[in-house]
Amino acid sequence: MSYLFKHSLWIALFASIGTLGTVFVAEYGFLLKPCVLCVYQRWPYAAVIAIVILALIFRNSLSRIYFQGAAAIAFAVTSGVGAYHVGVEKGWWLGSAECSADTSASLSLQDLRAQIMSAPLVKCNEVAWELFGISMAGYNFLFAAVMVIFMIAAMWQNLTEAK
Repeated sequence: MSYLFKHSLWIALFASIGTLGTVFVAEYGFLLKPCVLCVYQRWPYAAVIAIVILALIFRNSLSRIYFQGAAAIAFAVTSGVGAYHVGVEKGWWLGSAECSADTSASLSLQDLRAQIMSAPLVKCNEVAWELFGISMAGYNFLFAAVMVIFMIAAMWQNLTEAK
């Protein structure tokens, strides 16, 4: 297991590239258009890629621990957005204002037209794809949560070895 922890940043890099590759294939290959929350879940993976590139530039054992921590935080952010998105899909709570347009507050025809034109093409509460009853947001939540645990375990291993 220590071999995996030693190469945790490379694993995080390939996991992030693989995840982004998968969502782009789903979007452009299978025409599954993302909602705004789907797009928000992508940014932390790009951050992990940038973090690993910085870690490769600043190579030493102490900085590796900091970069592992930063990657764990990025994975935690996308996991949190994924959990929030699952709640929106399940109807446990409402999505953000960007997830759907509210026409109840429209006072004029121009206001209504502006809301229609700014409404997202895909609503956050509509599941575009699921497998075994779990949506893409659900899989993102689960995968990113596992990556958080993995990165924290790798940090812990590096801290104990540094002593």
